[in-house]
Amino acid sequence: VVPVQLHAVKLRRRGFNQAQVLAAHAGRALALPVRPLLQRPDATLPQWKFGREQRAARLLRAFLAPAPDAVRGRAVLLVDDVCTSGGTLEGCARALKAAGAEWVGAYVLARG
Repeated sequence: VVPVQLHAVKLRRRGFNQAQVLAAHAGRALALPVRPLLQRPDATLPQWKFGREQRAARLLRAFLAPAPDAVRGRAVLLVDDVCTSGGTLEGCARALKAAGAEWVGAYVLARG
């Protein structure tokens, strides 16, 4: 179980990562380990400010999965709080697949 990562600046401002909280609950319910394997090296503006195509382009390289040994050949459940266009989940899934994940699924609390 892998939560969508916030950029460090946003995490400090907010004080917690809501996706991490949801991932912890999902991990307990599924008896699976929760690992924050994604990094978000660049701060991006909130995606709701952009159209669908702009969101997708902006998020293609917004996430990194720097620990390929942790995901290589594994199934990964990606967890986020809200899915609007799917751009964030797509960017995360691309990073995880590039690191060797065999399968990436997603769980979100809300869709909007």
